Amino acid sequence: MNLNPTPAGLLRSVGDLRGPAGRIEALLNVGQNDAAYAALVCHPHPLFGGTMHNKVVYHAMKTFHAFGLPVLRFNFRGAGLSEGTHDNGHGEVDDVRAALDWLQQEYQLPILFAGFSFGSSVGLRACCPDQRVKGIAALGLPVVAGGREYHYSFLAGCRKPKLFISGAADEYGPTAAVEAVVAAAAPPAELVLVPDADHFFAGKLEPMQLALRAWIETHFLPESAAVTTP
Repeated sequence: MNLNPTPAGLLRSVGDLRGPAGRIEALLNVGQNDAAYAALVCHPHPLFGGTMHNKVVYHAMKTFHAFGLPVLRFNFRGAGLSEGTHDNGHGEVDDVRAALDWLQQEYQLPILFAGFSFGSSVGLRACCPDQRVKGIAALGLPVVAGGREYHYSFLAGCRKPKLFISGAADEYGPTAAVEAVVAAAAPPAELVLVPDADHFFAGKLEPMQLALRAWIETHFLPESAAVTTP
C-alpha cells in the first residue's frame, strides 16, 4: 500500500450527501487510489458546540488519513449548514447511516469508524449492525452527561473490533463506568485510558492519536506504517 502523504489541497466539500432531514454538510479528505478502507468520523454534541471541525475529530481524521484512507466528516442535522433540527440522538443515527451509504457508493470499500463523545454514542448504534463497517473506535465515550445516563447493552452482540479511548479524568466517562461498558462488550474490545486526560483530551491529543494508530495497524493494516502528519 502506498502511504505517501496525500497531495495538499485534496480536501473537498461534499454537495450530494443527504439524509432523512435534508442536506448534510460534509467534508472529504481524499485518500490514495489504492486505499484499503474508507473512514468516517463523527463529532460531539451539537447543542454544546460540537461540529466536524472539533479538534478531536480533526486529529482522528488525520490519523486515518495518514494511512492514505479517504475520510468523511459531516455535521449532524441542525449543526453548521446541515438541514433539520437536533433529534436527541435518534435521527442522528440515520445521519450516520446516510454517511455510510455515501461512502459505500463513492468508494465500494470496507469502512472504519471513529466518533467522539456524542458522535461515538450515536455511531456505535449505527455501525455495530452495519456489515460494511469493519472496525469502530469510540473516543471519549459518554456514560453520564448532563444528568443523562447512556446505556450500551447492545455491545454484547457487536463482535467487530472495537477500541475505546478515554481520558483517565473524563468527567462524562468515569473510568469505572467505561471499564464496565468495555467488559460487557463482545470481544474484541480494547480500552485505552490516557493518563491525566479530560473528556476533550486537552493537551493529550497525541496519545489519543497514537492509540488509534496502533489499533489501525494491529487490526486492519498490519503491514503498513502511518505517515507522520501535523
